[in-house]
Amino acid sequence: MNKLPISVVIPVKNEGKNIKKCIERVMGSFSEIIVVDSNSSDDTLQIINSYSSVRCVNFSWNGHFPKKRNWVLRNIEIKTDWVLFLDADEFVDEAFIDELRQIFISEPKEVGFWLNYSNYFMGKQLRFGDKMRKLALFNRRFGEYEFIAEDSWSHLDMEVHEHPILDGKVGFVKAQIEHNDYRGLTHYIKKHSDYSDWEVNRFLSLANNYASLTKRQRLKYWLLSSGFLPTVYFLGTYFFKLGLLDGKIGYYFARFKANYFLQIQAKLGEAKRGSNA
Repeated sequence: MNKLPISVVIPVKNEGKNIKKCIERVMGSFSEIIVVDSNSSDDTLQIINSYSSVRCVNFSWNGHFPKKRNWVLRNIEIKTDWVLFLDADEFVDEAFIDELRQIFISEPKEVGFWLNYSNYFMGKQLRFGDKMRKLALFNRRFGEYEFIAEDSWSHLDMEVHEHPILDGKVGFVKAQIEHNDYRGLTHYIKKHSDYSDWEVNRFLSLANNYASLTKRQRLKYWLLSSGFLPTVYFLGTYFFKLGLLDGKIGYYFARFKANYFLQIQAKLGEAKRGSNA
């Protein structure tokens, strides 16, 4: 069967527990697989190099734009116009690949596609609550990830909160991708603590200039300013979006995510007090 005219790009750092499954799920179905490693210190590189058909490139961030995903788009030779960005803890299945085959029977009219994810938390699939989706499949001739002026404060070498800005119509892929991080709750908590630092600096750098933000982003920052975001998120996810039907794990997920927003809110307050001291 012909391979899809899509290059899979997998940014990694210390993903030894996830990368094997991620690669094997896309092996043989796509035009190429490129793994972009940020100086991993575990067995990630050893696993990647065991696949002769996988191309591995190294990325060392210099603290300036572009970060990891845009750097790949701008600096690495990619065989196809279409790119699918997967994190190492995201795993496609045959239903997803089959839907892409239907979409790519001919050149799509769309320039990108929103992807849906089945989210796992503490080893259990979350069937309710806040749904995860990302614009992670797009034609690189029509855009790249948004630019955020963060040279002086960012500590994240990859676009985590940035979104692709595309010039054209965007569609949807219905089939879900499994999002299941096997590195455990401790890693989840640490990762979101790092993300909350980024969010605080991002908020402060905006200086109330929200013109470039999406409606969802503007709502988030307004709720952060008001102090309501942690409570609104928990009530919305656990009750309104029926996260309670996922049992104890649904409760834990809603509480941990609400706590993430509480961290941002508290750190933001601390930063503002410090600047006024």
